[in-house]
Amino acid sequence: MLRDSFGRHITYLRVSVTDRCNLRCFYCSAKDTFSWLPPEEILSYEEFLKIIRVALDLGVEKIRLTGGEPLVRKGLVAFVSEVARLPGLRDLSLTTNGVLLAETAAELKKAGLKRVNISLDTLRPERYATLCGKPYLHRVLQGIEAALKAGLSPVKINTVVLKGYNDDEIEALALLSLEMPVEVRFIEFMPVGEGAPWEDKAFLPAAEIKRRLEALGELKPVSSYGGGPAKTYVLPKARGKIGLITAMSEHFCHRCNRLRITPEGKLRPCLFSDQEIDLKPIVRQAGEEELKRAFSQALAIKPSSRLVNHQPKRLMRRIGG
Repeated sequence: MLRDSFGRHITYLRVSVTDRCNLRCFYCSAKDTFSWLPPEEILSYEEFLKIIRVALDLGVEKIRLTGGEPLVRKGLVAFVSEVARLPGLRDLSLTTNGVLLAETAAELKKAGLKRVNISLDTLRPERYATLCGKPYLHRVLQGIEAALKAGLSPVKINTVVLKGYNDDEIEALALLSLEMPVEVRFIEFMPVGEGAPWEDKAFLPAAEIKRRLEALGELKPVSSYGGGPAKTYVLPKARGKIGLITAMSEHFCHRCNRLRITPEGKLRPCLFSDQEIDLKPIVRQAGEEELKRAFSQALAIKPSSRLVNHQPKRLMRRIGG
């Protein structure tokens, strides 16, 4: 069992398999500099498997594959199949922008993927192209339909609320939970990394988001799958749910249960800290015992909560969404 210095039980590992993406959402990347990691710097699937296997042996139960955009990396479906067969795994999920999901959802389900989170910040094609850099809204909507048809469950839609950019669509996005059995999760804007844009001017607190949602009807609190950070509600006669993630206004560090692996093999105990342990030389040159010691070191340096006013140097796409 993995426990950190503050008694938190660590059961969740987020694995970023690539920093590459087929979109360029400008809250995820700095405007002035944009370069991918060299291929030789990124861990192979076999190296990721070694790390995941050790994490499961230590007590991790949930694995989420992220990026960048994980579906742009060749061989991901086969990798999902390998991870799904590992002993000790209880939950295997994927975070994606949805652009490539329509053609892969059925394969991913067959390979052993249980559920998926899909990023969607707007329902307007022109605005989507502005926010995300590509005119791919129709492909994302097709991806959501394909995920539901394939039986991936739950399907969660992640919406980063940006004041002055998409906050006029809160109600329209929430209505998706009436039409489909999905959980639409509204996430407070959280600038991560040096050069992250906008800072305070794009921030809209969850309390204001909730106030606007209440105009649609009574929000009845319900439990959420997996006990994640979202406060979850249902609207009257809804087929799905609505979630609020208070990443900034009401952080949930006291019950954080996760660690992160970056594409090049850095083990990060906290999203908002620059402290990390390089697993690449260990996984390439040493054995499982050394990897286990590295996980113990990560637990020892995991902070009790995020540092106020500290901005990690890495951009979000280099950490893993």
